[in-house]
Amino acid sequence: MSKTPLTRGAFALCAAAALFAPAAHADDDRFTLRLSGMHAKAETQFTADAIVAGDAYEYESPRWEIGEKTVPRIEGMFRAGDRHRLLFNYFRYSEDQSATLGQDLDFDGIEFPADSQARLDTDFHLASLVYDYAVVETPTTSLGLQIGLESARLEADLRATAGDESFRAHGRETGYAPVVGLRAAANTADGRWRFVAQGQYLDADWGDFDDYDGDISRANALVEYRFTPKVGVHVGYDWFKLNVRKSGSDGTVGLDQRFRGPVAGLTLAF
Repeated sequence: MSKTPLTRGAFALCAAAALFAPAAHADDDRFTLRLSGMHAKAETQFTADAIVAGDAYEYESPRWEIGEKTVPRIEGMFRAGDRHRLLFNYFRYSEDQSATLGQDLDFDGIEFPADSQARLDTDFHLASLVYDYAVVETPTTSLGLQIGLESARLEADLRATAGDESFRAHGRETGYAPVVGLRAAANTADGRWRFVAQGQYLDADWGDFDDYDGDISRANALVEYRFTPKVGVHVGYDWFKLNVRKSGSDGTVGLDQRFRGPVAGLTLAF
């Protein structure tokens, strides 16, 4: 049976629609949650400078390894459209460490001889919420620019004892500031394999960190495999550095703290 002009027109419209319709994206989850454990290695370094009686004094400690442990790491993504995403992440590292003083020290006028005991407890939290706009978005690749807000909290407690004498110093600082970043992602056509890499930077001068200044830098990458469209596993690596300085009337004290290590966990999509 010969096709009528109306039938031929309908076939032509269907073919055009199939040809020019947007391709489906493998990364089309409305919400993605990644629950991970990070085997983090933490390092810290202190610096100080002061001018006393017209003379300049500077001090830089060795880079100490605070510890190495597995800590929680959470990140998520809410997709509001083809190019619009909201991303959040949270990381916490806490460590309790004891040491024996290797030499005589003076804390606030109290003499502590060598072999006295000292204990340092640290607790670090880092969380961020960013808006991500994809400047490139195809069925298998995505490149996004990010801007948002990051919050950091660092708490430390130092205690030293020698007989009946004791010394304790406790500090806690919380601040927030704008953060900028970049995201690159790729996936196979079937969506089973996915790769995501991100880099973010925060300048404490931009935000509310009292008389602190400095910066926070972060970079991470992961590979993910989906057993089903909604459930998968991922492995990767995370690294970030906290570099802050506090100025006072007598000088400046600086802290360079770094965390790095492999990441592995479960991915849930909705």
